[in-house]
Amino acid sequence: MSILTTVVGSYPIPDWLRGDTSRTTLRDAILVVLKTQELAGIDVIADGELNRFDPSHPETNGMIDYFVSRMDGIRTRFSLTDLDEFRKDAGLTYRTDPAGIVTGPVTEGVLNLPRDYDFTKALTKQPMKFTCTGPHMLTKVLTDRHYGSRPELCMAIAEVLRNQLSRIDASVVQLDEANISGHPEDAEWAQAALNHVLDGIRGTRALHICFGNYGGQSVQKGFWKSLIPFLNGLHVDHLVLEFARRGYDEIEHFKELRPEIGLGLGVVDIKDNGVESADLIASRLELATRAIGEGRIPFIHPDCGFWMLQRNVADRKMRALVEGRNLFEGKTI
Repeated sequence: MSILTTVVGSYPIPDWLRGDTSRTTLRDAILVVLKTQELAGIDVIADGELNRFDPSHPETNGMIDYFVSRMDGIRTRFSLTDLDEFRKDAGLTYRTDPAGIVTGPVTEGVLNLPRDYDFTKALTKQPMKFTCTGPHMLTKVLTDRHYGSRPELCMAIAEVLRNQLSRIDASVVQLDEANISGHPEDAEWAQAALNHVLDGIRGTRALHICFGNYGGQSVQKGFWKSLIPFLNGLHVDHLVLEFARRGYDEIEHFKELRPEIGLGLGVVDIKDNGVESADLIASRLELATRAIGEGRIPFIHPDCGFWMLQRNVADRKMRALVEGRNLFEGKTI
């Protein structure tokens, strides 16, 4: 079985998109992102998450705000008391403000992920990945004044996401979780909510977990070993995990991963401007294959999204990703 190349999701914002919010300009920008991936030889491409770009907040990639600002039951204007309550939440010291205050039942509001997918699908004939922030990540950046229980809030968000993603026929639908890596104590209720969403997905089900990617920093601290029981309980086809930045000493633990779950291997460091060589990527793939066995790695990809990098760096890293896979498989580069 050939190993496929893919991206995790985000892509650097083209400079000319920042000053023009029209739908036509957004279409042109997504076309550029898709074509750039095609030319690099990426097998399963994505929209760069440009559908979520907000020119009013260019320093973020919309991973959180795009979702919570559109759902009903979540307030996004904060009083001083709101901020005091938020700062009491454990594990959220990396944020200065909450993403939102939950004041009532969380419903879909005006969130419309199928529209975003259809907008992009019309621009390419390549297999596509659609990405969506997961319910645990969204729950952890909200201050709850309605449910009184994070598990209940998480399941309410999961219901919204399931209803939306069940309408999307992308080749791969990927949930993104960047908080669970540092909080394995949340595993039971996070797993229940994630599985509720995953069970509604029509295509290949993927879950991306990393240790954070803001300003080139790792936000979470933890170890993959702590998450293996959690991962084994997921209704997922493959994982999309960060390894290049952390190193591959932990790869041995994935011998314990259920054989039905493929290990998507991060082989490109997105926190470093240096472009990996094809030899380095092939060697990382060889090391992981030796450790967990042939046929266990369906995808290789960057550790996380490219949005913090310059475009020319991201583009060269994508080409290196494909060249490294080809070298490993003995193809002509």
